[in-house]
Amino acid sequence: MLGLKLFRTDMTTRGMIEVVPRLAEIEADVQELVETHMETVLGVRFLASEYSTGPVHGGRIDSLGLDENGSPVIVEYKRGTDAGVINQGLFYLAWLMDHRAEFERLVRDRLGVTVASLVLWSGPRLICVAGDFTRYDVHAVSEHRRSIDLVRYRLFGSDLLGLETVASVSGGTRSARRTRRQLPAAAASIQGTTMTTLAGAVDDALLGLGDGVNRVERKTYRAYQRLRNFACLCPPQRSKLLVYLKVNPKGVELEPGFTRDVTGLGHHGTGDLEVQLRTPKDVERAQELFRASYAGA
Repeated sequence: MLGLKLFRTDMTTRGMIEVVPRLAEIEADVQELVETHMETVLGVRFLASEYSTGPVHGGRIDSLGLDENGSPVIVEYKRGTDAGVINQGLFYLAWLMDHRAEFERLVRDRLGVTVASLVLWSGPRLICVAGDFTRYDVHAVSEHRRSIDLVRYRLFGSDLLGLETVASVSGGTRSARRTRRQLPAAAASIQGTTMTTLAGAVDDALLGLGDGVNRVERKTYRAYQRLRNFACLCPPQRSKLLVYLKVNPKGVELEPGFTRDVTGLGHHGTGDLEVQLRTPKDVERAQELFRASYAGA
């Protein structure tokens, strides 16, 4: 993003005016902006701000949330570059893992009993939002076993926010890439090499879209995630696999038997565009849709 230049068209002169990026005046401005629109910009449902970790621990977590897959999320903010933001966040993440019941009570109070019962403790996440990060920060993240996202922000003009994922690692990323031919847990009951091969081809295609793709296993689906989910692979319906994508169905020429608008319809996973896959050729046909969903995540 530091190399990105943004221009606004001047309708009076028919020229172009550069919108110069800037940092926030104070850290609290970044925090307020992200918390107000957390689900839109991070794919995380907001739970609490400045959450106290108690007198013994003696800290305050900037933001607490729950992501699309039910994973607990801590968000820490820094106005500029701060070498301590990752260690601070990991300190709070350790506290969170020791206070699961407290977090689940918070989820229950904010989002209800059902959501609280589905919290996914295998993949808690730390998201650090800052003006910039050093190469040492990026390297440090790669050495950790926790799920960590480093997100650089910039403000443009008075009404534009830019976010760029500088680094993203998942506690399960390495093992996921070693076993990418395995079926999703939700599809473990599939019989026959055809569905096994098809599931492996989908897995390869989604993981191969770019660096920083994390795979999250849930009971009823497998999510493919950058900062947010961009694809969810669900159990098959007889002879087909279903993938849900974060692509606006209204912008797609829907094909019966291949793509379907499921906006407002209940289904496992996230995304409003359903893609039905029956053969390896269908996976090839879906590549453009996969890329579009990945690009928007």
